[in-house]
Amino acid sequence: MAFFTDTQSKKKARRTAAALAPAAALVLLLAVPAIGPRALVQDLFMVLTLLVLALNWNLLAGFAGLVSVGQQAFVGVGAYTLFAAVILGGWDPLAGILAAGAAAMLCAVPMAFFAFRLHGAYFAIGTWVAAEIARLALAQWKALGGGTGTSLPKGAVNAMAGVQAVKGWLGIGSAAAADALAYWLALLLAAATLAASYAFLRSRPGLGLQAVRDNPEAARSVGVDPLRLKAQVFLLTAFGTGVCGALLFLQITRVTPETAFSVVHWTAFVIFVVVIGGIGTLPGPIVGVAVFYALQRLLSDYGTAYLIVLGAVGIATMLFARRGLWGLLCDRTGIELLPLRQRPPAPPAARTPLPKENTTHDPILH
Repeated sequence: MAFFTDTQSKKKARRTAAALAPAAALVLLLAVPAIGPRALVQDLFMVLTLLVLALNWNLLAGFAGLVSVGQQAFVGVGAYTLFAAVILGGWDPLAGILAAGAAAMLCAVPMAFFAFRLHGAYFAIGTWVAAEIARLALAQWKALGGGTGTSLPKGAVNAMAGVQAVKGWLGIGSAAAADALAYWLALLLAAATLAASYAFLRSRPGLGLQAVRDNPEAARSVGVDPLRLKAQVFLLTAFGTGVCGALLFLQITRVTPETAFSVVHWTAFVIFVVVIGGIGTLPGPIVGVAVFYALQRLLSDYGTAYLIVLGAVGIATMLFARRGLWGLLCDRTGIELLPLRQRPPAPPAARTPLPKENTTHDPILH
């Protein structure tokens, strides 16, 4: 009995620690611009934006079963929408970021119309072709530099709403304040994407989506509409990816068709992050981003060896940890963050049987 109680207390302590860890990490990340150097803020900004891209692709491929190789289309459309809003429309960059998400969602409508007629590898190739079409189309936009691209007007980022308030609050220069504001926006976007994904996947549509991924015919037989659910996820992830793309190129301050629609940076690296972290899990992309960032910092000075090591890590993970590093960690420690499994309803309480009617022959009554 004592052993059982001790085991239960250990499990409860692990659950408590697992629940408090995300809140503590969020508080620490919020304080980085105030306590950390500017270089760290810029590095973590890139990590957070990569995490947003990974969370969106994981929702699309890991839970909806739509393995897209064309997510760079939404990054590029978001980036060009931001630059068009600032340069041609004179908008504040913050308003341009929201417009970028809407433009990416609109771009996803015709893309989904054609891509959803394909399945498996054909779907992946179809999304990549659609992304290339978008790249070639925007490369003809002469007002934004055509094939050579363009840069944001000088001072546009520093004049963004909120920069002066951050500058006065932290006592730093305008450029550092713009970096801090972009970092907080990326952190807000990452936290919102993670929370929205968790809430959606725990809801009835989210459970239906996972059922569609596992067995479309069985899901359809119980009233789930696979096409409708997949289309909703495709549009929502396009919005999040477009907003992230605008935020990325707001920090880069220059856009070209090759960088905005880079399949390596905005899709290949994202797939690597999700696969090694654990596809089909919410903490998986977080683990994958941490590993990717560590490898990038350690090996970026070694040229092609860096890419070779990334490939070797990816192959080793797929061979020896099929559920990713997060799945391996869960198996070894029993820790489970953001669980998506739902417990079945408790069985109804057993009813107390009514006393049986006395059927014994009674000579007084009969």
